[in-house]
Amino acid sequence: MTHDLVTSLRPLLTAEASAEAHASGAEPGDLEQAVWLRLLERLEAEGPPSDPQRWLRGAVRTEARRTLRRVRNERPYGTEPVGVAESAYEPERLALTAARHRALRAAVRRLPGRCPRLLEALLSPRDLTYREIAGELGISQGSLGPERSRCLGCLRRLLTPEVAAG
Repeated sequence: MTHDLVTSLRPLLTAEASAEAHASGAEPGDLEQAVWLRLLERLEAEGPPSDPQRWLRGAVRTEARRTLRRVRNERPYGTEPVGVAESAYEPERLALTAARHRALRAAVRRLPGRCPRLLEALLSPRDLTYREIAGELGISQGSLGPERSRCLGCLRRLLTPEVAAG
C-alpha cells in the first residue's frame, strides 16, 4: 500500500518540488525529502490522506513556506563584526575563539543519532565533499542536505541557552 502510494506520487512530488523550490530558496531534493518524511509520519499517525495528490501539493507548499521563513531569518554576516579583523591575532581574541570552538565541538558531541558524525565531517579541515561525507556515513547523498538541516536545527536549539547566557 505504502509502496504504491509512493510510486504514484513520485512524479507529482518531483514536479511540485521543482516548481516551488526556486521561490523558497530551497533545493528541490530537500523539499522532496521533507515531504516524504511528512507523508511517512502522516501514514503512521493517521493513515493515508483521502486525496493524496491534494495533500501532497499542500505539503510541498507548506515545506516551501517553512524554508522561505528560515532563509529570511538566517542570514550570514556580510562582513566580520566591527573590530574583529583588526584584533584577530590578539591573545585574548585567540583564547576566546578557541573557547568558542571547544564549546561548539562539545555541543556537537551531545547531539543525537548521526548528527555528531555528520557535523564533524562538515567541520573537518579536510574539506570533504557531500559525496565523500555520504560515503563515510553510509547514507545517500540526497539525504545529506535535509539531515544536515535537522542536525543544525538541533545544534541551534542546544546552543541557544549557552549563547543567551554568554
